[in-house]
Amino acid sequence: MTKLSDTQRILLAAACQRADGSVLPLHASITRGGGITKSIAGLVRRALAVERETTDQPAVHRTNGDLRFGVFITEAGMTAIGVSGEDEALSGAASAQLPEIIDVKKAPIKIATVLTLLARQDGVPMAELMTATGWLPHTIRAAITGLRKKGHSIQRIKRDGMTCYRILRAA
Repeated sequence: MTKLSDTQRILLAAACQRADGSVLPLHASITRGGGITKSIAGLVRRALAVERETTDQPAVHRTNGDLRFGVFITEAGMTAIGVSGEDEALSGAASAQLPEIIDVKKAPIKIATVLTLLARQDGVPMAELMTATGWLPHTIRAAITGLRKKGHSIQRIKRDGMTCYRILRAA
């Protein structure tokens, strides 16, 4: 399986939902910045996306004189995120929303894993969070703080002498 960053996975998933397969415009969850250019370049370098000429202004990635180039998903890119060519992808299925593709239960995004574990009624101990994500304790605490800042209500409880965390209310 191809290893992708979260940003690359979102770019490819959004491209699958567009009739022309364009990676651009960016999904609302991604802000244009330094990492986006590297993410797109990595997709093109690994042939998960291809750069080609376009006339669609929102899909323009770069220009060269009068020529405008966009970045479009390839079959390999669709396979990398688990979408087959026979699916509704690239057939104009605009009714599908990105959160259906990037689903908390399916996506290998670490924060989604943390949210899933925190949703347990009896909470989840720090050691289990460390095992599931590969993060160190300070990184997990920072992620929990970030979730709190986003509006999640997370409670710290004691269970069998261990500190556990659980989510009380999602944002």
